[in-house]
This record gives sequence, C-alpha cells and structure tokens, in this order.
Amino acid sequence: MSYVQPQDFTRAMIDAGAKKIRMSTRDTLIRAFMAGAILALAAAFAVTVTVQTGSALLGAVLFPVGFILLYLLGFDLLTGVFTLVPLALLDKREGATVRGMLRNWGLVFLGNFGGALTVAFLMAFIATYGFSVTPDAVGQRLGEIGEARTLGYAEHGAAGMVTLFFRGVLCNWMVSTGVVAAMMSTSVTGKALTMWMPVMLFFYMGFEHSVVNMFLFPTGLMLGGDFSLGDYLVWNEIPTVIGNLVGGLCFVGLTLYVTHARTKAQRPLPEGAGVTAEREPAAV
Repeated sequence: MSYVQPQDFTRAMIDAGAKKIRMSTRDTLIRAFMAGAILALAAAFAVTVTVQTGSALLGAVLFPVGFILLYLLGFDLLTGVFTLVPLALLDKREGATVRGMLRNWGLVFLGNFGGALTVAFLMAFIATYGFSVTPDAVGQRLGEIGEARTLGYAEHGAAGMVTLFFRGVLCNWMVSTGVVAAMMSTSVTGKALTMWMPVMLFFYMGFEHSVVNMFLFPTGLMLGGDFSLGDYLVWNEIPTVIGNLVGGLCFVGLTLYVTHARTKAQRPLPEGAGVTAEREPAAV
C-alpha cells in the first residue's frame, strides 16, 4: 500500500491547497464542473441501487465509486477545498490570501453546481421520457428525498436547523478524511481503499453533503417534489454548506495541521528515565 507518514501527507495537503489558490479560473471551473457531475452520477447510481434492491447499505457501499474516480482524475469538490485551501493561508504560502481562498471556494461552488445541475436535468429527462410521463420509481424516490430533507427539518424549527447543520459537519468530517486518506498511500489501490470507508459511512448515515444535494434537490424539484426552491436553499443547501466548512476545516484540516505540521517539541524525559528504559526488556 506504500503508507505515507502523517507529517508527509500533511505537507501534501498544504501543497495541494496552495496549488488550488493559484489555479486559473478556467481550470478551476472545469475541474469543479466535472467533480459535481461525477458525484451526481454516483448519487443517482446509489439511489437506483437502493430502490431496485431495497438495500440502502448496498447503495452506500457502491456510492464511493464516483468519489474515488473524481479524486483520481484530479477534479475538485467544494468539501475538499474547504479543508485544503485554508491550510496554505495558515502556512503563509506565497500567493495565498483570503481573497484567493474565497475566489477558489466561489468558483468551485459554481462549477460543482453546474455539473450537478446538468446531471439532474439529464436524469429527470430520462426518468420521465422528456417530462411526458409520470416519474419512474427512482424518480419518485428522488422527489421524496428532497421533501423529507427540507420540510422534514423545517417541521422541527430551530432544532431541525441545528440537526441539519450537525449532519453537514459530520458529513465533511468523513468526506475530508477520505480526501486526506488518499494522500496516505502512493498506490491507486491504497488510495481507493482508504477513501472508500469514510465516504461509505457518510452516505449510509444520511449526513448532508452540499454537492450531492446540488443534484438530489434540483432533480426532486424537476420531478414534482412537494417542496420549493426556497425550502431547498434555506432548509438544506445553505446550512449544509456552512456545516461542511466547519466539519472539514475544524475536524480534519486544522487538527492535522496543528499536530503534524506545527508539532510542539516533545516533553523532556524525567531524569534517569532513559537509563531505566534501556534496562527494561522490550515488550513482545
């Protein structure tokens, strides 16, 4: 698997963040568009599998295929740049500024949304033969997901909003762990296996991913879901984006940066401890 040490893959995280800040507008948009489209196709695949087999677990097991592909192709998700780009700023890399970070986030958001919306239209068209017939079972399920994960939160008021936010936090804690996990190995097999586990976890647990939702909810609206665009934005997308930012940056990016890139000096051993340790037999 060719394991990479934490201090080394943390440096790779900072390098990646710095490169994304300096990337051209064209390349940033293209890579973000393709990432949103591939992840949307993976979500459509997982929902299809779940509906046709009745097994949500099987859908979750297969969903990471899209995440792995987009990562290996070098495309960018909003959830990933939330975690990586601020590290370049903290590390004071050349050209890394707050403006550059916000520019990157904005472009990736637009690209992801464009890619996800394109696939949403294509899937809605397919499910209804050009909006001429009632949606099939998969299309009906997509509409139900949108309603349950907007109006379902709204029914609980402030508690629902906080629940939505926390699900966004937990989602990108796992997804960004997947992004970082890919840097723990130099082999394709190792990268795929380490990404698979946390991404499968987030999807099966029903956590909220801003880019996946850019596909699910517009698709639901196109297929007649009983919720509005305002419901989607207020009771899902906006709080999810904020939760994803907090989860990825606080629980993955900053924790790894602080302890592996800015490691504190080790505490000195008590006097004589080294001699004692040398006399003790090694544990077996």
